[in-house]
Amino acid sequence: MKTGQIIKIISNLYMVKTEEEIINCRACGKFRKEKITPLVGDYCEIDKENNYILKILPRKNFMTRPSIANVDAALIITSMKQPDYSATLLDKLISCVTLHHITPILCFTKLDLLEKQEYQTYQEIKKYYEKIGYTVVENQDISKIKNALANKIIVVTGQTGAGKSTLLNHLDGNLSLKTSPISEALNRGVHTTRHTEIFQISDFFIADTPGFSAIDITKFKKEEIKKSFIEFQLCTCRFKDCNHVKEPDCMVLKQVEDGKIAKTRYDSYLSLINEVEK
Repeated sequence: MKTGQIIKIISNLYMVKTEEEIINCRACGKFRKEKITPLVGDYCEIDKENNYILKILPRKNFMTRPSIANVDAALIITSMKQPDYSATLLDKLISCVTLHHITPILCFTKLDLLEKQEYQTYQEIKKYYEKIGYTVVENQDISKIKNALANKIIVVTGQTGAGKSTLLNHLDGNLSLKTSPISEALNRGVHTTRHTEIFQISDFFIADTPGFSAIDITKFKKEEIKKSFIEFQLCTCRFKDCNHVKEPDCMVLKQVEDGKIAKTRYDSYLSLINEVEK
């Protein structure tokens, strides 16, 4: 019996990396009965003689979309143009990975396409996220990205067409991941990543995942969504169970009015709360 980590899944074939080699395995039939779905990133025990995964070891965290387990941080790739910047999607991804106990790292792309005024707006966005405590990198600053990812297992996620595969190719030219141009008619990217796969780059591991433009956050409660907006935690409202919507003496609403909390962030919060309630 050997222990390894699932680094790639194609159909019902699981590629498990052990200390010595990569072994193609099938999942044991009991997993279906026990409703266990092996994920990329899972540590497992395998029967090397028969190439079967016998047991999935306990996870420290996992996500189902994208499907990944045991990661330290999520590199959220966000395009500023083609496809256009979406604060709501970015904040939804931040909340989602935070609630899965994964540290978000924000990476902005397509900055070279911005006009002067658009670039100034981007600088304000970047400054705000840094102020509230997030690590922010730009896709052209490869050395800063590598420093932020050092000694971590990373999941790469974000809107379709934001440049995830392109960035990975820049981090390691040997990957040669397939990329595709943006659909001008739809203002979004064309899916080029078909499966989740973990690659080793320098001193970190990184997972490329299929792009997506929507993510399900409805399994979380309103109270959990509220806690995922870290700048809200610094506000002391009149009521401890304040939902920051229309309650009296709400400090979050006051800080939004005063410009201390970004209106876009608050609008994203309301959008997520509304999605959960529905």
